Amino acid sequence: MRSGRLDRRLTLQRRTLTENDYGEAVETWTTLATVWAEKIPVRGAERYAAMQTVAEVDTRFKIRYRTDISPLDRVVCAGTTYDVKGVLEIGRREGWEIYATARAE
Repeated sequence: MRSGRLDRRLTLQRRTLTENDYGEAVETWTTLATVWAEKIPVRGAERYAAMQTVAEVDTRFKIRYRTDISPLDRVVCAGTTYDVKGVLEIGRREGWEIYATARAE
């Protein structure tokens, strides 16, 4: 993996469930790590659903290998939050390709 292409700061976040004062489950996101990444736009789409316009942007991120990444995580890059759709290993412990979707409503 070429380090010169890792020019974006990416924050990996993991979902955690906590309880509020009333015993209800509350979903929160905690920062797992902040890493350097390569951002590769894949496609963008816009559609009209439920009386409003919804835009989706699919993006692929490449990061160095880590042992704690999961498809259940999410990533934040340049203030935009992306839901992780898939994680694929590059080579043998060389890095990860993270496929993610950002949604704007």
